[in-house]
Amino acid sequence: MQYAILCYNSEDVVGSWTKEEDDKVMADLAVVQEKLAKAGKLGPVARLMPTTAATTLRKTRDEPFVIDGPFAETKEQFLGFYVVDCASLDEAVEVARELAVANPGTGSYEIRPISIFRPGPAPT
Repeated sequence: MQYAILCYNSEDVVGSWTKEEDDKVMADLAVVQEKLAKAGKLGPVARLMPTTAATTLRKTRDEPFVIDGPFAETKEQFLGFYVVDCASLDEAVEVARELAVANPGTGSYEIRPISIFRPGPAPT
């Protein structure tokens, strides 16, 4: 089964990293990614732009409307995601644990089974 691992952290903390600190985190995450890729378990991975670049379409009882910004009700921001192919939730939790170890500081990783996956063409 495929699982989405949604990565949350404080955008202020991540944004304050020096280039060297960011490069180190990305290198540590690349080790986990390579391991998953070699095992045929890694799907798409994305690091999102800051929430200042976000737009939200909010659905109420009336017509949907668009708002600048993410407007998530959380202290952490959604920073990126992984799609992994794991035999069980326990295996997906272990992958998230490895990502957490590779990523310093605090944050959280939400693990959700994927019910529909359409990879589509790669962007050019």
